[in-house]
Amino acid sequence: MNTELSARASEIAACARALLVRGGYNGFSYADISTAVQISKASVHHHFPSKAELVRTVVARYREEARAGLDALSRQVPDPLARLQAYTGYWASCMHDDSSSFCICAMLASELSTVPREVADEVRGHFLDLTAWLASVLASGAAQGRFVLHSSPESEAMGFVATVHGAMLSARAYGDPEAFTAVVQPLLRRLAAP
Repeated sequence: MNTELSARASEIAACARALLVRGGYNGFSYADISTAVQISKASVHHHFPSKAELVRTVVARYREEARAGLDALSRQVPDPLARLQAYTGYWASCMHDDSSSFCICAMLASELSTVPREVADEVRGHFLDLTAWLASVLASGAAQGRFVLHSSPESEAMGFVATVHGAMLSARAYGDPEAFTAVVQPLLRRLAAP
Protein backbone atom coordinates (compact mmCIF):
# COMPACT_ATOMS: atom_id res chain seq x y z
CA MET A 1 0.00 0.00 0.00
CA ASN A 2 1.29 3.44 -0.92
CA THR A 3 1.29 5.58 2.21
CA GLU A 4 2.76 8.74 0.64
CA LEU A 5 0.45 11.62 1.52
CA SER A 6 0.16 15.31 0.78
CA ALA A 7 0.90 17.72 3.60
CA ARG A 8 -2.81 18.21 4.36
CA ALA A 9 -3.57 14.48 4.18
CA SER A 10 -0.62 13.85 6.54
CA GLU A 11 -2.07 16.37 8.98
CA ILE A 12 -5.45 14.62 8.83
CA ALA A 13 -3.80 11.22 9.33
CA ALA A 14 -1.79 12.50 12.31
CA CYS A 15 -4.95 13.86 13.88
CA ALA A 16 -6.75 10.55 13.28
CA ARG A 17 -3.84 8.69 14.86
CA ALA A 18 -4.04 10.80 18.01
CA LEU A 19 -7.80 10.27 18.16
CA LEU A 20 -7.33 6.51 17.72
CA VAL A 21 -4.94 6.42 20.67
CA ARG A 22 -7.50 8.22 22.83
CA GLY A 23 -10.68 6.46 21.83
CA GLY A 24 -10.27 3.84 19.13
CA TYR A 25 -12.09 3.53 15.82
CA ASN A 26 -15.54 4.27 17.15
CA GLY A 27 -14.34 7.12 19.37
CA PHE A 28 -14.04 9.81 16.69
CA SER A 29 -15.73 11.19 13.60
CA TYR A 30 -14.78 13.33 10.65
CA ALA A 31 -16.37 16.24 12.55
CA ASP A 32 -13.69 15.79 15.25
CA ILE A 33 -10.95 15.88 12.62
CA SER A 34 -12.55 18.85 10.87
CA THR A 35 -12.52 20.83 14.13
CA ALA A 36 -8.99 19.82 15.12
CA VAL A 37 -7.41 20.43 11.71
CA GLN A 38 -9.65 23.42 10.96
CA ILE A 39 -10.94 22.28 7.59
CA SER A 40 -14.40 21.32 6.40
CA LYS A 41 -15.69 17.77 6.67
CA ALA A 42 -15.95 17.80 2.87
CA SER A 43 -12.21 18.49 2.69
CA VAL A 44 -11.50 15.55 4.99
CA HIS A 45 -13.66 13.38 2.68
CA HIS A 46 -11.74 14.72 -0.32
CA HIS A 47 -8.49 13.30 1.10
CA PHE A 48 -10.04 10.17 2.62
CA PRO A 49 -13.44 9.27 1.12
CA SER A 50 -14.21 6.92 4.01
CA LYS A 51 -13.23 6.53 7.62
CA ALA A 52 -12.15 2.95 6.85
CA GLU A 53 -9.72 4.24 4.22
CA LEU A 54 -8.36 6.87 6.61
CA VAL A 55 -7.81 4.43 9.46
CA ARG A 56 -6.35 1.77 7.15
CA THR A 57 -3.87 4.37 5.91
CA VAL A 58 -3.01 5.40 9.47
CA VAL A 59 -2.46 1.79 10.53
CA ALA A 60 -0.41 1.00 7.39
CA ARG A 61 1.83 3.98 8.14
CA TYR A 62 2.06 2.91 11.78
CA ARG A 63 3.12 -0.57 10.66
CA GLU A 64 5.83 0.90 8.41
CA GLU A 65 7.15 2.98 11.33
CA ALA A 66 7.05 0.00 13.67
CA ARG A 67 8.88 -2.28 11.23
CA ALA A 68 11.53 0.40 10.65
CA GLY A 69 11.94 0.89 14.40
CA LEU A 70 12.24 -2.84 15.07
CA ASP A 71 14.74 -3.22 12.22
CA ALA A 72 16.78 -0.36 13.67
CA LEU A 73 16.74 -2.02 17.11
CA SER A 74 17.95 -5.26 15.54
CA ARG A 75 20.84 -3.47 13.83
CA GLN A 76 21.82 -1.13 16.67
CA VAL A 77 21.35 -3.31 19.74
CA PRO A 78 23.16 -6.65 19.39
CA ASP A 79 22.26 -8.10 22.80
CA PRO A 80 18.77 -9.72 22.74
CA LEU A 81 17.92 -8.75 26.34
CA ALA A 82 19.01 -5.16 25.72
CA ARG A 83 16.88 -5.19 22.55
CA LEU A 84 13.78 -6.21 24.51
CA GLN A 85 14.61 -3.62 27.17
CA ALA A 86 14.91 -0.96 24.46
CA TYR A 87 11.56 -2.00 22.98
CA THR A 88 9.75 -1.85 26.33
CA GLY A 89 11.73 1.27 27.25
CA TYR A 90 10.33 2.99 24.18
CA TRP A 91 6.79 2.38 25.41
CA ALA A 92 7.68 3.36 28.97
CA SER A 93 8.99 6.69 27.63
CA CYS A 94 5.80 7.19 25.62
CA MET A 95 3.75 6.60 28.75
CA HIS A 96 5.72 9.16 30.70
CA ASP A 97 5.74 11.92 28.13
CA ASP A 98 2.22 11.07 26.89
CA SER A 99 3.47 11.18 23.29
CA SER A 100 1.78 7.91 22.32
CA SER A 101 0.57 6.23 25.44
CA PHE A 102 -1.09 3.31 23.69
CA CYS A 103 -0.39 1.19 20.63
CA ILE A 104 -3.11 2.03 18.12
CA CYS A 105 -3.16 -1.57 16.94
CA ALA A 106 -3.81 -2.78 20.48
CA MET A 107 -6.63 -0.24 20.75
CA LEU A 108 -8.08 -1.36 17.42
CA ALA A 109 -7.66 -5.05 18.32
CA SER A 110 -10.11 -4.49 21.17
CA GLU A 111 -12.65 -3.34 18.54
CA LEU A 112 -11.76 -5.90 15.87
CA SER A 113 -15.28 -7.26 15.50
CA THR A 114 -16.65 -3.79 14.76
CA VAL A 115 -13.99 -2.31 12.47
CA PRO A 116 -14.01 -2.72 8.68
CA ARG A 117 -12.18 -5.76 7.30
CA GLU A 118 -9.42 -3.73 5.65
CA VAL A 119 -8.60 -2.11 8.99
CA ALA A 120 -8.76 -5.45 10.81
CA ASP A 121 -6.37 -6.96 8.24
CA GLU A 122 -3.80 -4.20 8.87
CA VAL A 123 -4.15 -4.65 12.65
CA ARG A 124 -3.61 -8.40 12.36
CA GLY A 125 -0.63 -7.72 10.12
CA HIS A 126 0.92 -5.53 12.80
CA PHE A 127 0.52 -8.25 15.42
CA LEU A 128 2.04 -10.81 13.07
CA ASP A 129 4.98 -8.48 12.31
CA LEU A 130 5.60 -7.75 15.98
CA THR A 131 5.27 -11.38 17.06
CA ALA A 132 7.66 -12.54 14.34
CA TRP A 133 10.25 -9.94 15.39
CA LEU A 134 9.93 -10.85 19.07
CA ALA A 135 10.13 -14.59 18.29
CA SER A 136 13.38 -14.01 16.40
CA VAL A 137 14.82 -11.98 19.30
CA LEU A 138 13.76 -14.65 21.80
CA ALA A 139 15.13 -17.50 19.66
CA SER A 140 18.42 -15.66 19.24
CA GLY A 141 18.63 -14.96 22.96
CA ALA A 142 17.88 -18.59 23.82
CA ALA A 143 20.54 -19.80 21.36
CA GLN A 144 23.07 -17.45 23.03
CA GLY A 145 22.08 -18.63 26.50
CA ARG A 146 20.66 -15.19 27.35
CA PHE A 147 17.03 -16.36 27.75
CA VAL A 148 15.30 -19.31 29.31
CA LEU A 149 12.20 -20.05 27.26
CA HIS A 150 9.41 -22.17 28.72
CA SER A 151 7.71 -22.76 25.36
CA SER A 152 8.41 -22.08 21.69
CA PRO A 153 9.78 -18.66 20.74
CA GLU A 154 6.48 -17.97 18.92
CA SER A 155 4.39 -18.77 22.01
CA GLU A 156 6.71 -16.75 24.22
CA ALA A 157 6.47 -13.86 21.72
CA MET A 158 2.66 -13.93 21.84
CA GLY A 159 2.83 -13.85 25.64
CA PHE A 160 5.29 -10.95 25.47
CA VAL A 161 2.96 -9.00 23.18
CA ALA A 162 0.01 -9.68 25.48
CA THR A 163 1.99 -8.58 28.54
CA VAL A 164 3.24 -5.35 26.94
CA HIS A 165 -0.22 -4.40 25.68
CA GLY A 166 -1.78 -5.41 28.99
CA ALA A 167 0.77 -3.19 30.73
CA MET A 168 -0.33 -0.29 28.52
CA LEU A 169 -3.92 -0.95 29.52
CA SER A 170 -2.98 -1.14 33.20
CA ALA A 171 -1.09 2.15 33.03
CA ARG A 172 -4.12 3.77 31.41
CA ALA A 173 -6.56 2.24 33.91
CA TYR A 174 -4.50 3.28 36.94
CA GLY A 175 -3.61 6.66 35.46
CA ASP A 176 -0.02 5.83 36.34
CA PRO A 177 2.72 5.39 33.73
CA GLU A 178 4.79 3.47 36.31
CA ALA A 179 2.22 0.65 36.17
CA PHE A 180 3.58 -0.20 32.72
CA THR A 181 7.07 -0.82 34.09
CA ALA A 182 5.68 -2.68 37.10
CA VAL A 183 4.00 -5.18 34.77
CA VAL A 184 6.79 -5.50 32.18
CA GLN A 185 9.89 -5.76 34.39
CA PRO A 186 9.00 -9.17 35.91
CA LEU A 187 8.57 -10.55 32.37
CA LEU A 188 12.06 -9.41 31.40
CA ARG A 189 13.49 -10.86 34.62
CA ARG A 190 11.72 -14.19 34.02
CA LEU A 191 13.16 -14.45 30.53
CA ALA A 192 16.73 -13.59 31.50
CA ALA A 193 18.89 -16.65 32.07
CA PRO A 194 20.41 -16.88 35.57
